[in-house]
Amino acid sequence: MVNLHIKNFDELTVCELHDILKARVAIFVVEQKCAYQEIDGFDTKAIHVWLEENGKILSYLRILPKGCHFDNVSIGRVISVRRSGGFGKQVLEEGIKVAHEKLNATEIVLEAQVYAQGFYEKSGFVKMSDDYLVDGIPHIMMKRCD
Repeated sequence: MVNLHIKNFDELTVCELHDILKARVAIFVVEQKCAYQEIDGFDTKAIHVWLEENGKILSYLRILPKGCHFDNVSIGRVISVRRSGGFGKQVLEEGIKVAHEKLNATEIVLEAQVYAQGFYEKSGFVKMSDDYLVDGIPHIMMKRCD
């Protein structure tokens, strides 16, 4: 059974935080071979949203309040540990819903890796910038307005 979790930082258990950071590092640092400061100080301000099954994270993202990292509410650190199951899309849709309900978001921004542009467009995000590098990986700024 797949379970949805939505928690502020201070609601996370030590084990949940460990599992979140482990999953993010496995994908963003190890898999993508990108040495960067993954733990960036924003997690304490974030709403953490993830799907898990049998204690294992399937997909995850964090939502940052307006003015925290960008002028608008933002979604970031989007990962899908189990691919091809629709879990990335599911967690993104839940994240959008949470941004509206808990942060009254009318606009949501994100920095997308260029290869994932189509994934985000399917959920209503549009490209707002030219390509630029973040830690050596091509990104674009995207926005969704509701």
